[in-house]
Amino acid sequence: MQLVRISHEGQAHWGELDGAQVHLTRGMRGEPLGTTVPFNPAALLAPAEPTKIVCVGRNYLDHIRELGNDTGDLPREPGIFLKGPNALAEPGGTVDRPDWTQNFHFEGELALVIGQRARHLTPDTALAHVAGYTCGLDLTARDLQKTDLQWFRAKAADRFCPLGPWLETDLDPTDLRVQTRVNGAVRQDSRTSHLIFPVVDILVYVTRFVTLEPGDVVLTGTPEGVGALNAGDVVEVEVEGIGVLRTPIGVG
Repeated sequence: MQLVRISHEGQAHWGELDGAQVHLTRGMRGEPLGTTVPFNPAALLAPAEPTKIVCVGRNYLDHIRELGNDTGDLPREPGIFLKGPNALAEPGGTVDRPDWTQNFHFEGELALVIGQRARHLTPDTALAHVAGYTCGLDLTARDLQKTDLQWFRAKAADRFCPLGPWLETDLDPTDLRVQTRVNGAVRQDSRTSHLIFPVVDILVYVTRFVTLEPGDVVLTGTPEGVGALNAGDVVEVEVEGIGVLRTPIGVG
């Protein structure tokens, strides 16, 4: 099942995508409202309403190496940082290249959205708390990431987290192809089976310390191949079994 969040008659609505139609629901996984509207890709909104966006950094070994952080040992625990709800951007929406960074990077990855309140999850219960999976684009001001004490400016600025196009509810996240293209050229191409900390481990780890609320987003990490973006570029993140998240880069 594909769950979409759309703008309809000036308001945000959740619904179930059924071919060329959307059956509106009461909330992300709520009961049907009995209203069906035509599916318009231009009306898509980011498929999440988070209180927070939890991100895992350096979760592919090849990405650790390309950043020059390879110590010879794998990380002992996931490296976590946060984005706020302000960072969300809708699928297909333009994100302007900020004028305050000299090195604006793309990072494509698998994202998941929490469906029910999650605290102290176990490996057996973790995936049952996921509403669905989608494509995420972790935009990064790489130069500021190197200078700031925290990655607030570098990772959590407005519209630094495009998400979409929808949530795929029936998916096994353990071995999915994740590919990022810039202007049609493949820049990242890996599989979630190469994650150092897979989805279940991430959820168990995070919920030891922080309660995840329905609508919260978890980004699972990006593979090798990150690089700079310029105004006029178009980024596409494609995750197997989900679809394509397209993000044009505008002038900041």
